[in-house]
Formats: sequence, C-alpha cells, structure tokens
Amino acid sequence: MTSHVRDPVLRPPGPAPAGPAPVTWAAAAQATLHCLTGCAIGEVLGMVIGSAAGLDSVTTVILSIALAFGFGYALTMRGVLRAGVGLRAAFGVALAADTVSIAVMELLDNAVMLAVPGAIHAGLGSALFWGSLAGSLAVAFLLTTPVNRVMIRAGRGHAVLHQFHHAGR
Repeated sequence: MTSHVRDPVLRPPGPAPAGPAPVTWAAAAQATLHCLTGCAIGEVLGMVIGSAAGLDSVTTVILSIALAFGFGYALTMRGVLRAGVGLRAAFGVALAADTVSIAVMELLDNAVMLAVPGAIHAGLGSALFWGSLAGSLAVAFLLTTPVNRVMIRAGRGHAVLHQFHHAGR
C-alpha cells in the first residue's frame, strides 16, 4: 500500500523536484565543513583520550569513531531541534543527513592515522601526533566533499537539512 503523504521531516512540502538540482562545490564544501565540525570534535577527543590513557590503536580508533558520530549527530540535532522538530524526528534527520558523510570521514581520517607509523602513540606533546591528526582531517575533508556533492545532488545527505536552515532563529 502506498501513501500519498510526504514525510514532513525528510521531504519538504510541495511537488517533488523534476530533476537533480545543480549543486556547487561551495555548497558541498559547506556541508562537509558542517559535518567535519562534529567529526573533528569527536575524532580529536577520542585520539587525545586514547593517547593519554595509553589505549591500543584499535580501542582508540573505536572510541574516536563513536565520539565522532555522537558529536556529529548532536550538532545536527541541535539545529533541527531549534527549528521546532521533536527529538525522535530530529534524530531521524541527523541519521539521514550525516551518516554517510561521517562514515566516509571516519574511514579516511582513521586510515591516515593508522598509516602514519607511530602517529596514534606519539604522545600529546608530539608534532607527529598533532600533524598526523590535522592531516587526517584535511584528507577526510578533501575526499568527502565530492561524496557530499553527489549525495546533495541526489536529494540525500545534507540536502535533507535545507528546510531547517535559519528556522527557529
């Protein structure tokens, strides 16, 4: 059974778009920066905790990934909640908007951290640790931007957030 009612959270009201809308690289970069903010908070915090606590690489990476997803979703939900959307629906919007972007970023930045010999265990006072972490986030940004551009063009990812921009301000 099909329904003719649109999901008001994931699809804006009105007719469906006729075709893919043009998506600029600037829009894709902005979406990636939005996502990178939450990812970076979680990633850096996870790496710092893992390094300071002497955790092994696998545990440190798992902690970083969990925190990146948590902070990424939380930052998105904050704006959606301000627009007057309920908690459950806001979580659904965050999942739809950020999951692919965060997953790609986490895959990339953790791969870089693991690929640089000794980076994770270099210590918080080491240029190797901080340089590798900064480099890993830069790589994640550069390689996730095209992914976000494709997602937005398809009406997915950060495209679902457009109806909430500037709402509740």
